[in-house]
Amino acid sequence: MSSWEDAYKTVPPWDVGRPQPALVELVRAGELNRGSVLDVGCGTGENALYLARNGFSVVGVDLSDRAIASARAKAAERRLKVEFRAGNALSLEFKDNVFDNVIDSGLFHTFPDNDRPVYAREIARVLATRGRYFMLCFSEKEPTNWGGPRRIRKEEIETTFSPLFKINYIRDASFATRFHTNGGKAYLTSATKIPTKPADFFHEDSAGRYRAFFPHDDFSDS
Repeated sequence: MSSWEDAYKTVPPWDVGRPQPALVELVRAGELNRGSVLDVGCGTGENALYLARNGFSVVGVDLSDRAIASARAKAAERRLKVEFRAGNALSLEFKDNVFDNVIDSGLFHTFPDNDRPVYAREIARVLATRGRYFMLCFSEKEPTNWGGPRRIRKEEIETTFSPLFKINYIRDASFATRFHTNGGKAYLTSATKIPTKPADFFHEDSAGRYRAFFPHDDFSDS
């Protein structure tokens, strides 16, 4: 934890003072399920506060106490209701199936290989059935000459999440930082939690019909 605390003694490069453009586009496109959102690795809260301003019920979690204190101060100043709490993304202190969405802006690419399946299981655990997971990470297309976190290949994302999620897409995106004029080269992933209980394999669509769930379904009409 000390390394993350140290990062927030100043303004870290990923703290750009505004929500990530990729998240803004997701909200404008209506891709998030309406309802609750967990912002895991929320930092000082810009993404979470943007979501709250747009009508979502938001909880933000970060390993850094300094980041959480800053996020709470922003929420109070802007008169926005967001629950910010310190916590570990590998051991989330939430009940099962409680969030309609989870967003991850720059967290996944910090994990070593052995933590990735643990993280994927925790995200799947706290998501409701057919809940949505959105993840923004640096891609292997981003140059490495400036250092920074690991670069991620599409295959790594698929390997980590496909056992528990239907991958809707992995597409090129931009990751805003204080080091980049036009953002770093990134991947934006959208995934839907796959049901695990028999009763969860059916859902009621917008016309009141019950449909069976298959991993290729996108539920765009529900």
